[in-house]
Amino acid sequence: MKRKYYKTGELSKIYKLGRDSIKYYEKLGLLNPKRDTNSYRMYTIKDICNLNLIRELRSLDFSMPRIKEYLQNRNIESTKNMLTEEIELIKKKVNELNAHKESLRKRLSSIDNCIEHTTFNRIELLYMNKRKALTVDSNVTFDENVDYLIQRLSEKFEDKFYLLGNSNFGAVFDSNSISNNIFNNYKYTFCLLEEDAPNYNFILDEGYYVTYTYKGDYKKSAKILDMLYKFLEINKYTILGDPIEIYKIDVYETSIEDEYVTQVQIPVKLLSDSSI
Repeated sequence: MKRKYYKTGELSKIYKLGRDSIKYYEKLGLLNPKRDTNSYRMYTIKDICNLNLIRELRSLDFSMPRIKEYLQNRNIESTKNMLTEEIELIKKKVNELNAHKESLRKRLSSIDNCIEHTTFNRIELLYMNKRKALTVDSNVTFDENVDYLIQRLSEKFEDKFYLLGNSNFGAVFDSNSISNNIFNNYKYTFCLLEEDAPNYNFILDEGYYVTYTYKGDYKKSAKILDMLYKFLEINKYTILGDPIEIYKIDVYETSIEDEYVTQVQIPVKLLSDSSI
């Protein structure tokens, strides 16, 4: 014989829902339990049906008002409309997940390439194509480097990138601070994007950059910048802008500080066709 009623505890266990959630749905009018002689809530098969639909639609991020509207006016036509909406939302989620997967794949490749093909602890002159980025103003001194600033960037552009599997993060130093021997003051923090990215608000110019890539503590940047500036002076390179740090492997890929990989870049103009 089929059961006609279910108690709150049974629904809570079956659906792994807290009692407060079930009571919330009841308050919205989505569930309509009867009361037994002891005033216990007794839910009907109709309530079970509604709870199944609520769970499905919530998983697709339908709002509670939209779900309520559907449940209270359910017929063949409204169900067809709801199914069409579900299909469109699922398509959107699939596209988002595919984009996320591709981002993760590229980041994995980037990590492998960094580990296998990077020249460490050597000054290099590299030509960089124009690089698009998303950025936020910093203008702060922060001893723990860019981690806090990345959080600000993440909050501002949370729909634009994934933290794990993202392109490289970076920061732009403040040259005036460096001239006063302050090496942890940043003008901007940024996230590098793909070449064909349509939405960006910052560009790293195309051209030559004197670079140095190292592993370990970010605080090494102070000595490295000092070394690079001396190198530029000796070789009579014209500095075209503020130094940049690119965090090729950082705290979001490893908790082992010795595995961090950071590249310092200074844009320069060459007086002649020189090489290092």
